[in-house]
Amino acid sequence: MSIRKILIGFTIFLVSFTLAVSCTPSQTPSTSDSSSTPSASTSAVQMGFSAWPGWIPWQIAQEEKLFEANNIKVNLKWFDGYLDSINALAAGQLDANTQTLNDTISSVAAGADQVIVLVNDNSTGNDKIIVKDGINSIADLKGKTIAVEAGTVDHFLLLLGLQKEGLSGDDVKIQPLETGAAAAAFVAGQVDAVGVFAPFTTQALQRSGSKELFSSADFPGAIPDHLVVTRKMIEERPQDIQALVNTWFDTLNFIETNKTKSFDIMAKRAGVSVKEYQDYNSGTTLFTVEDNLKAFEPGDNMTSLPHAAQEISKFLVDVGLTENAPDVSTIFDDQFVKAYAEQQKS
Repeated sequence: MSIRKILIGFTIFLVSFTLAVSCTPSQTPSTSDSSSTPSASTSAVQMGFSAWPGWIPWQIAQEEKLFEANNIKVNLKWFDGYLDSINALAAGQLDANTQTLNDTISSVAAGADQVIVLVNDNSTGNDKIIVKDGINSIADLKGKTIAVEAGTVDHFLLLLGLQKEGLSGDDVKIQPLETGAAAAAFVAGQVDAVGVFAPFTTQALQRSGSKELFSSADFPGAIPDHLVVTRKMIEERPQDIQALVNTWFDTLNFIETNKTKSFDIMAKRAGVSVKEYQDYNSGTTLFTVEDNLKAFEPGDNMTSLPHAAQEISKFLVDVGLTENAPDVSTIFDDQFVKAYAEQQKS
């Protein structure tokens, strides 16, 4: 989503959202129930996920017992606050978590040893900068007050947009608020613009005259979302990581053949109507195994993860989010996606 000096230590509340998205922050994750079935390891994988359309499909994996079908026990933990889940992984309270690329790079810069093993999706419009009536261009943002959750990809998106027009974060007034509160502040007329992700975009657009100024669709590949694990887990429990990756692709297959049931599950987890959740689909592109294989390859634009990581790393340094660019050469491991792809061929 200064924006981040990797704010893993930030205690920022994100809210659980209802259709109106008026929230009470919670720093304590709610633990989803899992059936006790034999798995590749004796202990359950502690895995976090939070409010993003590209991660909510994991709820289907739980409810349809797809983890168990892949011979793994998972203690799937829902976090009302996304940054709380990042903190939990960095603190060793989780084995795996759903995170963006820039947040993972920031965590690594702060000393965490984390590895991206799967691309869940790319944001292709579900992260938006929404403005009040009268703001018609990025240049019009100069001097305006913009609410955004400090350190999230939406803050990153905002700076990308400003940078594209020759502006910087110093040219606007940043009001750091957690995403739900930022949306509420914008609707209440307390700020001029807001950076939010779906489904908080729905709330922000309730303000009369408001509109989208730009979105992640304008910056392809800039906001990829991932399954991130600790390096310790790769070393000690690679079979469990493989099971998680296999479960993700099984979940995508389930969605394809059971769309009505899948949207019911995901909308309920998100706290929005099925129709609203379906509206988010075009703004989030879920990644198939083929998409994953291509994304992990070296390239010269943001759709290549190695290239994107280098660019984001430099960007974080340039805007003062971290003092030194971390080594991003070791944060990707595509062996599990490749193993799944090979398994499907046989």
